Amino acid sequence: MSIPEPKTGLRLGSKAPDFEADTSNGPIQFHKYIEGSWAIIFSHPDDFTPVCTTELGAFAKLEPEFTKRGVKLIGLSANDTSSHKSWIKDIDEMLPMLITKVSN
Repeated sequence: MSIPEPKTGLRLGSKAPDFEADTSNGPIQFHKYIEGSWAIIFSHPDDFTPVCTTELGAFAKLEPEFTKRGVKLIGLSANDTSSHKSWIKDIDEMLPMLITKVSN
C-alpha cells in the first residue's frame, strides 16, 4: 500500500519528507533513522518551558512502550542541540514526578 503525498502539510499516516538534522543524540538522516518503523514526529515551541518539559518527559517515560510497538519518536524545535542537552537535565529531574503522576 502506498501512502499518498499530502497536498497541504502532513497528516496522520502521511509520508514525511526526508531530512538531515543534528540532534541531541548525534546527526540523523530521517528516513534511515526510521527505516522499518513507524514514527511519531512532535514539536515544541521552546526548551525550558513548563508545558513542553512535562509533555516531553511524558513521551520519554512512554518511549519503551513505543519501542515495543516498533515506533520511533522524534521531537523537533527551533532550539539548537546545546540547548536540548541542557534541557534534558530538567526533563530528567521531572521524570520521577511524571512517572508517579501517570502511574496513579
